[in-house]
Amino acid sequence: MSRTRILIADDHALVREGIIAMLKLYDDVEVVGEAADGKEAIDKAEKLRPDLVLMDIAMPGLGGLEATLELKKSQPELKVLVLSQYDDREYVSRFLKAGVSGYILKRALGNDLIVAIRAIMKGESYLYPSITSSVINGYLDKDTPEIEDPYEKLTDREHQVLKLIADGQSHKEIAHTLGISAKTVIAHQTNLSEKLDIHSRANLIKFAIRKGIIKIDT
Repeated sequence: MSRTRILIADDHALVREGIIAMLKLYDDVEVVGEAADGKEAIDKAEKLRPDLVLMDIAMPGLGGLEATLELKKSQPELKVLVLSQYDDREYVSRFLKAGVSGYILKRALGNDLIVAIRAIMKGESYLYPSITSSVINGYLDKDTPEIEDPYEKLTDREHQVLKLIADGQSHKEIAHTLGISAKTVIAHQTNLSEKLDIHSRANLIKFAIRKGIIKIDT
């Protein structure tokens, strides 16, 4: 029996260890790698070629969304299952648009996770029940005219640069993280600032907080 090869991307080592221990109970899956941030997830996925990535949202550096956008471009066949503590409708919508196959909450234990993995590997989609209700309610609310979200105008690379700016990284640090030049980073920041009509780093960070691109612990 072939096993589903899984890469776990989460910045908390204890979470990764718990998932690994749980998945060892099932014969049809195996964890082939771990990543502590989005950049490492991209690198490990390129090297290990897993069947599925369990992707956290809030990670230092490149977050789950930014990593997913990159992965789906380079490996369109790769399955991504979001495993997060956040059930915000906006988060779910962004990830679904990015092409993930499922979204499950961290409070889901054992059986829910393996059911989700198996469904996705059969070509199905999986949404945790409370998230399904949120998505349905979102579609039912479509009678209200939708105001275009300037965040959606950004390119995948601009999303990445915005996340890293919001994390407080310098142009040089962002360049190192993304493997591009500092000059290119500045060009991306200029473009995204124009699209968002936000022209200071402080206000870009405030925008990122409002949009949930980064989370501030309270």
